[in-house]
Amino acid sequence: MHPAILQIGTGRLLQAHADLMIDEALAAGEAAGPVIAVTTSGTPEAARRAQALAYGAGFPIHIRGLVHGEPVDRQIQVTSVIKALDAVTHWDDVRAEAVDPRIRAWISNTADRGYELHDEDHAGTPVPRSFPGKLLKLLQARFEEGGAPLSVFPLELVTDNGKVLRRIVSQLAGRWGASDGFLAWLDNEVVFADSLVDRIVSEPIEPVGAVAEPYALWAIRDMPGLFVPLKHRDLVVTPDLERYARLKLFILNLGHTWLAERWLIEGRPADETVLQTLQDVDMLASLDRVYDDEVLPVFVAIGLGEEAEEYRRTTMERFSNPYLRHRLADIAQNHQAKKERRFGGLIALSREHAPHHPTPLLDAALAGG
Repeated sequence: MHPAILQIGTGRLLQAHADLMIDEALAAGEAAGPVIAVTTSGTPEAARRAQALAYGAGFPIHIRGLVHGEPVDRQIQVTSVIKALDAVTHWDDVRAEAVDPRIRAWISNTADRGYELHDEDHAGTPVPRSFPGKLLKLLQARFEEGGAPLSVFPLELVTDNGKVLRRIVSQLAGRWGASDGFLAWLDNEVVFADSLVDRIVSEPIEPVGAVAEPYALWAIRDMPGLFVPLKHRDLVVTPDLERYARLKLFILNLGHTWLAERWLIEGRPADETVLQTLQDVDMLASLDRVYDDEVLPVFVAIGLGEEAEEYRRTTMERFSNPYLRHRLADIAQNHQAKKERRFGGLIALSREHAPHHPTPLLDAALAGG
């Protein structure tokens, strides 16, 4: 058995992003090992994915989109996942992989509310229901079996996801009466790396696989003791993760939320996609106005004007992808929270670095509730 990467989660973002990158890195001899995937939710969908992954034949990732105006349409059979386990029904097997000292990297991507705790979980629960509870149990098992150093890469769409997950796990360990030795090991030998992922994965292929755009970025905050388990052209290790996070949040994500805002207000067709929306000249002009008048000047003020212009160009090409069915109804989920983070965050950044720069469109949208 080769050294491997333990992956907690089996959703389509992991399949079309981390698993695909690891697959390509393995082919180039640039990965620490293949992937052992673990489902944790206990849902029928997750069980079906685990069963399909367990066959070991791989799964299709269909890359469709535009790169510098040229169409890309190719399918890749990803074979980096060599084993799939269900934490609910095969906990002992999952534990055995977690304690293996040859596995030096864990990756996670859980559901939108994956960091939430369950009241019924406690220190004596054999298999906690929550993801942080399961993670803590596996970390304790690793400590008890020798405590090999570890780097954890949360890929959840949470700002400073590594810091947030470390804090949750550390606080939970304290509440569950973890030993001083374990707490010291957790602080000194386990790195929780903030990670940012940027790729539109528009739809699943059943029972496992996905359709995704060509653009991809995995940015990781550089930290002492960090073990990065692969090298890839789309993976960046940087001390300045905020630069990448701001570009994604305030151009790509903000643009999506602006279109969703207009889609909701205007009562547009329920199955409308981003591409269809932008074929409306008024909608396109509205988005351009927000970018030109309110967003890009803020990036100029923080010294990222040229990078923001290029990222905006790439974003518009991604929005114009003729192959992806990226529905506004999906983008509009949790809309108010997204507005507060994306519109409100840009407004706050503007007030800090360009206090006299007006943002009337975003101000009105945010105030509209």
